[in-house]
Amino acid sequence: MVLIYHFFTTIPLVNFYKQYLFAWHLFVSILFFFVIYSSNSKAGTTIGDCTKVPRNVNLEKLRSGYLFPEISRRESEYMQKNPDASLIRLGIGDTTQPIPDIITLAMAEQVRGLSTIQGYRGYGAEQGNMALRKAIAGKIYQDMGIKADEIFVSDGAQCDISRLQMLLGANVTVALQDPSFPAYIDSSVIVGQAGEFDDETGKYGNLIYMNCGPENNFFPDLSTTPRTDVIFFCSPNNPTGHAATRQQLKQLVAFAKANGSIIVYDSAYAAYITDESPRSIFEIPGAKEVAIEISSFSKFAGFTGVRLGWTVVPEELVYSNGFPVIKDFNRIVCTCFNGASNIAQAGGLACLSTDGYQALRNVIDYYMENAKILVDAFSSLGLSVYGGKNAPYIWVHFPGLCSWNVFSEILEKTNIVTVPGRGFGPGGEEYIRVSAFGQRQRILEASRRLKKISID
Repeated sequence: MVLIYHFFTTIPLVNFYKQYLFAWHLFVSILFFFVIYSSNSKAGTTIGDCTKVPRNVNLEKLRSGYLFPEISRRESEYMQKNPDASLIRLGIGDTTQPIPDIITLAMAEQVRGLSTIQGYRGYGAEQGNMALRKAIAGKIYQDMGIKADEIFVSDGAQCDISRLQMLLGANVTVALQDPSFPAYIDSSVIVGQAGEFDDETGKYGNLIYMNCGPENNFFPDLSTTPRTDVIFFCSPNNPTGHAATRQQLKQLVAFAKANGSIIVYDSAYAAYITDESPRSIFEIPGAKEVAIEISSFSKFAGFTGVRLGWTVVPEELVYSNGFPVIKDFNRIVCTCFNGASNIAQAGGLACLSTDGYQALRNVIDYYMENAKILVDAFSSLGLSVYGGKNAPYIWVHFPGLCSWNVFSEILEKTNIVTVPGRGFGPGGEEYIRVSAFGQRQRILEASRRLKKISID
C-alpha cells in the first residue's frame, strides 16, 4: 500500500490515467495474492515447494472430518461463544464411572512390579497374555467352543477394525448396517473398498448399505441384500441400541454361509444386554465357519482410556482357497502390533475374576438406570424412542427434521451435547443418539432440561 501511495505522489499529472491503470492492476494483484495465501493457509496447505508424492486417492474420497472429532469441534466452538454455559455431554460414548478398586489395584501391582527384578516384563506375546486369553475364552465364550489360541488381545476394537481391513484388502465387497458405527465406512474407504461419494444419496459407491430401522425391527431384509464378501454387523448396535435376536442372527449366519461371506461381528456392547438376545455370534451354530468377532473392555470395564480389546478368529474360518484366515491375521498382528500393554492386560484379567466381574456388573446397571431416565425424558415429549434396553444408547426420532439441526437446537436450548444420526449414515437422518454414560446428577439435570423443550 505504501508503494501505491508513493507511486501516486510522484507521477506527472499528464500521465495520470495510464499510471492509474497500472497502479490499479498492481493493487488487484497484491490483493489476489493475499486472498489466495489466506485461503490456502486455512485449508492446511502452504505456498512453496511440494514433494513429488501424490496424496492417497482413497483419503481424498473421505467426506469432511470423522464424526466424533467434528462433534468436539462444534462443542468447543459453542463454548467459546457461551463460556458460562453448564454443558452436559451425552454425545461421544465415553464412560464416566470410576473403575472398581479390585481392577485398578491389579494394574497398580503390575506397575510396581516393573520396578523390581522379579516383576519386570518387557515385550509380551503379540497375541496377548495367555492367562488373559484363557480367561476371555472361559468367561465370555463359555460353552461356545472358542479356544484361547483363537483370541487375539489388542488395544481396542476400533484398532482391530483397521487391522481386519488390512487383512481383507481393497478387492473385497462390503455390506454394512445403515445406520452404523462410522469406522466401518471410513476404514472401507481408506483401504480402497469404496467408490466415490454420492452427495444425493449420502452413500459411497461399491458399499452395500443394509437399512436397519424400526420398520424392519432394525434387521436388514436379507432377501433383497446382494451378496458381498464381507458383512459388518454390530449387536447391540451402535447407534440404535438394538440387540439382534437369536432368530435374526441365525438368518445372518445362514445368509453368510449360503453366499460364502465373512461376518465381522462387533460385540463391544454385549455386556449391556438384559434380555435373551445372544451376546456373541458364536452362540449361533455354524458361526465359526463364517464369522470373526471383535470386542472390547472399553464400555464393559470403563477402559476407554486404558485401551484393551480382543478379536476372535476361529480356526474353522478359511478363504476360498482353503487357507486359514487365522494364520493371515496372526501375521498382520505380528507385523503391525507389539502387543497390548501388560498393565492393561493385568487389569483385564482382574475384570474377569469373580469379584471384578460382579463389580463391573454394578457399574453397567448404573449406566442402564441412566438410560431408563433418558428414555422416559424423551418419551414424555411424545417422541418415538428406541434403544436404552440392551445398550447405553438412546435413539430418538424427530420426523421430518435434519439431524444436524436437531443437534444444534438441543445444544442451544438445553446446553446438552448429543450426536446427529446422520453422522452414522443416511439411515440415521431424522434421529439423534444420546449416551447414557454420565454422573447420575447430570443425567437427572439433563432429563429436567429436555422435558421443557420443543424442537421446531
